[in-house]
Amino acid sequence: MGRDDIPHKETESPIGDIAYLARSGHRIGVLATLAEEPKKRHELCSSTGASSPTIGRILGDFDDRRWIVRDGSTYELTPLGEYVVERFQDLQRAMKTEQELRDVWEYIPREMEGFSVDLFADAVVSYPGPGYPYEPVERVSQLVEGTTKLRGFGTTVFKSVNNETICRCVMDGMDYEYIYPPEVLRATIEWDLERVSQAASCDNCTILLHDAIPDKERCGLGIFDDRIGICCHNEETGLLEAVIDTDDPNAREWAISVFDRHRADARPFSLSDRTDLLPEDVTA
Repeated sequence: MGRDDIPHKETESPIGDIAYLARSGHRIGVLATLAEEPKKRHELCSSTGASSPTIGRILGDFDDRRWIVRDGSTYELTPLGEYVVERFQDLQRAMKTEQELRDVWEYIPREMEGFSVDLFADAVVSYPGPGYPYEPVERVSQLVEGTTKLRGFGTTVFKSVNNETICRCVMDGMDYEYIYPPEVLRATIEWDLERVSQAASCDNCTILLHDAIPDKERCGLGIFDDRIGICCHNEETGLLEAVIDTDDPNAREWAISVFDRHRADARPFSLSDRTDLLPEDVTA
């Protein structure tokens, strides 16, 4: 007996019906195809790649469950079938998100107020791959270069490559408003005082300081024109472990609210009137 031949009595439980669908891509394929529009049997064979006998058995099972109705040679979902396919696809999407975030979960700033996995369900996850550790750094540069306005805080632009991208884009006119933890700004200034000074002197550049950025040892939050992103660092090593970015409107709303909340408590910084963050050879 094949996997499409499971007797109905063996699935008479919620878990049983979930297993019934999950064990065969053809079954969920038929449901998903019928969710788009009613189909004839041969059309279901074509769209799913299943044989006619397999489709026949699946349609029989679905009819027993009241998931479909037949009108002549055409099959369509009942409201009950629509409910099943919608919820099953929700589960598939949820598990896809979980798989993408699983390897970087320990580095995600999940303690940040309002953070939810749902906000990043359709996110792009960039992390160092085997033999190529630069993907997350390059993703930050891509996001910076593709925006006309950048707001954020934390360690998003901590790497030298990203610092250079920020400085260049600011001097090219990008609107930049960023809240730095003091130690991150100090390291940025030490990276290249002259370059940072040139960018900081631009009217479109606003630098702020905050001593209590959430998850400041491992998190950077960036708000770009069309996307928001979080940079996840290893708290012990300081290494950038992942960049997770999304264009989800709810994620954007969350990011803006977090930024605005900390901006209200931040203080302005100017290289001309603060020396405690400058390199010793400059302040001596």
